[in-house]
Amino acid sequence: MNLREKKRPMNPRYIKSLKLLAMAIVLTAGACSEPSGNRQEGAEKYTQDLHSKVYRELSFEDDQDFQDSRRGLIARADPNVLRDDKSIWNTQDFSFVAGDAPATVNPSLWRQAKLNNQAGIYEVTPGIYQVRGFDLANMTLIKGEKGWIVVDPLTTVESSRLALSLANQHLGQRPVTAVIFTHPHIDHFGGAFGILTPEQVAKNNIPVIAPKGFMEAATSENVIVGLAMGRRAGYMYGSNLERNAEGYIGSGLGKGPVMGTFSILPPSISISETGQQLTVDGVEMIFQYTTETEAPVEFTFYIPGLKAFCGAELVSRNMHNLYTLRGAKARDALKWSHDINEAKELFADAEVYFGSHHWPMWGKQKIQEFLTKQRDMYKYIHDQTVRLINNGLTAKEIAEQIALPDSLANYWPNRGYYGSLKHNAKAVYQYYMGWYDANPAHLDPLPPEQSAEKYVEAMGGKASVLQLGRDAYDKGEYRWAAELLNHLVFADPDNQNAKALLAEAYTQLGYQAESGPWRNVYLSAAHELVNGAPEKSIDIKLMERVLKNTDVEKFFTSMAVRVIPEKSEDNATRVLVYFPDIDQRYLLWFENSVMHHKFIDVPKIAEQDVDVTLTITRDLFVDVLIENTTIMDLVSTDDLTVDGSLVDLIQFLLVFEKPAGNFNIVTP
Repeated sequence: MNLREKKRPMNPRYIKSLKLLAMAIVLTAGACSEPSGNRQEGAEKYTQDLHSKVYRELSFEDDQDFQDSRRGLIARADPNVLRDDKSIWNTQDFSFVAGDAPATVNPSLWRQAKLNNQAGIYEVTPGIYQVRGFDLANMTLIKGEKGWIVVDPLTTVESSRLALSLANQHLGQRPVTAVIFTHPHIDHFGGAFGILTPEQVAKNNIPVIAPKGFMEAATSENVIVGLAMGRRAGYMYGSNLERNAEGYIGSGLGKGPVMGTFSILPPSISISETGQQLTVDGVEMIFQYTTETEAPVEFTFYIPGLKAFCGAELVSRNMHNLYTLRGAKARDALKWSHDINEAKELFADAEVYFGSHHWPMWGKQKIQEFLTKQRDMYKYIHDQTVRLINNGLTAKEIAEQIALPDSLANYWPNRGYYGSLKHNAKAVYQYYMGWYDANPAHLDPLPPEQSAEKYVEAMGGKASVLQLGRDAYDKGEYRWAAELLNHLVFADPDNQNAKALLAEAYTQLGYQAESGPWRNVYLSAAHELVNGAPEKSIDIKLMERVLKNTDVEKFFTSMAVRVIPEKSEDNATRVLVYFPDIDQRYLLWFENSVMHHKFIDVPKIAEQDVDVTLTITRDLFVDVLIENTTIMDLVSTDDLTVDGSLVDLIQFLLVFEKPAGNFNIVTP
């Protein structure tokens, strides 16, 4: 965004953003000087030059992907996904993603956004169908003898329900006879209740198939650091950005996650080894168990009768994340490459590929090439990063130097639309070496606010740093401008000129980015510099159905990471929590400001030193945690029993803080 006078007609939405910025600037003395370079819809000359370079380097005349993305179309999607008469997803929001790339979007990312913009139901091959463009992921339906085998039922109950409805409308009404979760990321299981209820699963003995360790992996991220990941995911997926050419256009991996109601079905069949075979509603399947690749646990599978390979998310039509910007453990690039090679050899007869994201691929030779180049991309990143580590380079230096060979870099499915070469190289460094780069200056550096003040002082003061940032911006050195101005904003967070100019630098970096998450992060940062952090965090109540299927020990672990040390130091209360519905008892206590818990066998209850016994069902316990109700509301009901001092119980509970989940990111 830019505050200065423009020489060309402006987009009305863009003008509105400028007015908001201008109002803020009026409150402060001084004005920003006009940056050099011609602008078109907010893109500076340097950004346009970079886009021109992208056009020269990549083969945009190749339209095979567009042919493949449209192949097998049966019907376009209806425009809305509804929840309680409120639209939470509208495919028409992305109708602007058409034609040539605007100056505000990297043309390579724009191409990917157009390919992901094919919302509808498609035939992959006779007997296999996909609903695409309803969500971040695809829902795949395999025609069994009696009904649908549903693979990866999307993120939310609402989107999943509508996707299945579209399939039944155009393919004929069929019951769901099996559910397959390829891996434990929420865009692949969160919509489970949209296709089946737990009661239907139990009554009809419907198999729910997932990789071994699915429930542990599916719930651990959402409970332990779910709030922080949710806040960062808002940046990664551009939650607060308008859907237009100056804002959110997609994620690279798909259109974007739907924010509705989440759910989960516990698996009844676990896949625990490669080569495991099942006949699911008359369809023979061979599984490949892949751990510690794109997800902690995952599988791909092959349908010999159709010569069709489901690559899940082991492979996809982009470079994936070895480290995801929302925050997660770094992934094993070498293992990932190994498992792609294993799939390549195991399922070498495949004539059809389909995945959990993007569009399918047809032809044995093309599929083998795809698997080969995806395999070699991850191994190249791994091998060359490690080579440079052993030559003494740090993560930042490696990220700046590493480059894929043309044979990999110019292959469309290897482009960094979701992951990026730079942050994936840093992920390999992190995987092996951790955060410390061996430079003692980085061993115990000052925190951002303190160092920012000293940097600003050393550079001659606020006015000097602002001018340096302005000069860098005018030269198209947006990364350097962002680094300078970030120091100024952290030293002087009320400096509206600094925040406005930093927002402009982030905006240009967003317009230049080929990675969807990078674009979203930069533009979200610019948005928050102008508008501030969101007032509310993600509504944890949307996770209710997932949390009520989570092992209770996870909740005690999550409670332990919320302990306020000063309040727990002298707290000697020992609480026994009894869940009568699952007949489990846990003892909770503090030592050295650390909360501990342990499972108590029935014969050993009498041996425990307990001050308070709390009897509550697991579901009600979750309701208290997500604030559907409170302990005090339940005290006078039969739903909760307190044996011992209620005052002691309340004092015990006051030790735990409630994280806000809407913390600042681009300001102190």
